[in-house]
Amino acid sequence: MSLFRNFLNPKSKSDKGQDMPEKADRGKYMPDLKLPTDERFMLNFKNNGGKFLYCENDKEVLEAFDNILLENDWYETSCCCFDENLKSKFDTFNLEFTKSGSSSFFLSTCEYLIANDGSILISSNQIKEKKFNELPDNFIILASTSQLVDTIGEGLRGIKSNNKQRIPSNITTIKSFETQKEGDFMSYGSSTKNLYLLLREDL
Repeated sequence: MSLFRNFLNPKSKSDKGQDMPEKADRGKYMPDLKLPTDERFMLNFKNNGGKFLYCENDKEVLEAFDNILLENDWYETSCCCFDENLKSKFDTFNLEFTKSGSSSFFLSTCEYLIANDGSILISSNQIKEKKFNELPDNFIILASTSQLVDTIGEGLRGIKSNNKQRIPSNITTIKSFETQKEGDFMSYGSSTKNLYLLLREDL
């Protein structure tokens, strides 16, 4: 993915200038240059307050997960998780896996990552029939780069295509990842989560 390669191999300013013309060089009526899907997602996701860790393989996923636990002192605490595969993947971290919203954090996958607004699309496949306020305040989401799409519409079509036998219920997005500011009426009624995204390269 272009953004992640840029993070790993940053170019000098002169190199960047050769790749993309400056706005000043473009005509007044020229359309804005559209950023690649991965870059748009990362910019919007970080603007929403999300914390992002890019992992090239499963070993790096486990290392990043370990660092999150250490940073937050979540070792030997309870973890809300409904996914048996994730329980198996992270079974060496001395966690007590439960289905309780009073756990230290919620561990899950997701359906899609939406570039246009930096949100995470989830469904009953991940959260069952729970409401956000019934889940812990802290989320760790494991996703793959192949789950990046431009719009919610694309994500919904993907859910329909991937679940032809039975379309999941409780489809919703998470896009508020930090404590909302006092007087921020645009976030009123939304459930704010402290969210870490472990994004694994699979393309």
